[in-house]
Amino acid sequence: MNIGLVLSGGGVRGVAHIGAIKALEEHGIYPTHISGTSAGAIVGVLYAGGLDWLEILNFFKTIPIFHTIRYAHRKPGFIDTEKFYDNFKKYFPEDDFKVLKKSLFVTATDIIDGTLKTFHKGELIRPVLASASFPGIFTPINIDGSFYIDGGTLNNFPVEPLKKHCDKIIGVYVNPLRNIEIEDLKHSYSIIERAYRIRAASESVLKFSDCDLIIAPKELINYGTFNIYNIDAIFNLGYKATKEILENIELINN
Repeated sequence: MNIGLVLSGGGVRGVAHIGAIKALEEHGIYPTHISGTSAGAIVGVLYAGGLDWLEILNFFKTIPIFHTIRYAHRKPGFIDTEKFYDNFKKYFPEDDFKVLKKSLFVTATDIIDGTLKTFHKGELIRPVLASASFPGIFTPINIDGSFYIDGGTLNNFPVEPLKKHCDKIIGVYVNPLRNIEIEDLKHSYSIIERAYRIRAASESVLKFSDCDLIIAPKELINYGTFNIYNIDAIFNLGYKATKEILENIELINN
């Protein structure tokens, strides 16, 4: 049986994907196909590459995202996405989708023509970096002359690539929309993030019906997109939410 795993974007909240993977495997569920965007693309490529949940968690804990060595110079963004290439190259010395142990689909947005592209073969690392290039914060990635940013800009829950390949699809959505007051929007970045999350949430929820199982921890509303200081708490939310669901349903692969 082919089992698909959809991993949404959500910034650091994407660490909840790792907790979900741990719980799924404890219940004997091993996805064969993965579709991810943004943080989901990063978790997805590491998982598809053969890393276990603990190794993926350590990756997120040890990569210094907001560090002066990553700052962009004369590029449209604060953090230079290209400077993360070597971090992934250590895990994927052969930079190609063909080295993966699971089938992977990664989405990114062409910032010039406004279209969504799904990457599934050929060069691996730059499509993943592009998929996670949150607009305005991380710089776009040049792939074959086109410039790409976060796949979540157009599709934050990319279930579509899995439909024709999988018998069952599990969705993990880590970008819940919380209620706020106008006083919460204190900075220009707050407005940008809020608008981004409204659009992503409205379109993503409509696609939950395409999945046989949805994991969407509501408590993630308490954590921001770039809240790098609560990784363990976010991981545990994903793990516990998935365990609770699986303990109350028939195993998806029975």
